[in-house]
Amino acid sequence: EAGAENVSFTVVDMQTDTVPGGPFDAALSQFGVMFFDEPVTAFANIRSHLKTGGRLAFACWQTGDRNPWFFTQAIAEHLPPPPAPAPGKSPTGPFALGDPAYTTEILSAAGFSEVRSTPHELAVEVPQDAVLDRAQLTFMGVTPDKIAAVESTVEEYMQQFAVTATVSRFPLAFQVFEARNLAS
Repeated sequence: EAGAENVSFTVVDMQTDTVPGGPFDAALSQFGVMFFDEPVTAFANIRSHLKTGGRLAFACWQTGDRNPWFFTQAIAEHLPPPPAPAPGKSPTGPFALGDPAYTTEILSAAGFSEVRSTPHELAVEVPQDAVLDRAQLTFMGVTPDKIAAVESTVEEYMQQFAVTATVSRFPLAFQVFEARNLAS
């Protein structure tokens, strides 16, 4: 719609697929790479799409304890235990790359160099219902008979972030990783 002619969109699984048009100067992700169940394989695949000297940058959450707006701890008793990863797979989820040392090891094992992370913290004001919805609870494994009670528990937990009757202020702790592909 904007008339840009040098942009294309492709739906692929960056853990295994090839993106046409490479090699590329840069690869970017905003809160998506935490869901690779084979992170070294995935980042090695991303690196294979980059030119020598190409850059990787991505944002991911810091650890869950640094992000109290994520209400899982408030409803833990109502959730099934997370399934164990399949053999050879890694746990995934919003905070899977929260430990900078662990994530640096993954990127180094995938062949990236000059890995660095920069932590960021900020507070955002959003509508109170911006974090919770019934579909999310179902996805998390809350059974239909417990949905109403769990919604109530979450709403009570989230009151700590209320600024007004309709707005909440959430503290967000995330990090930006940067790395380079210095080998061909």
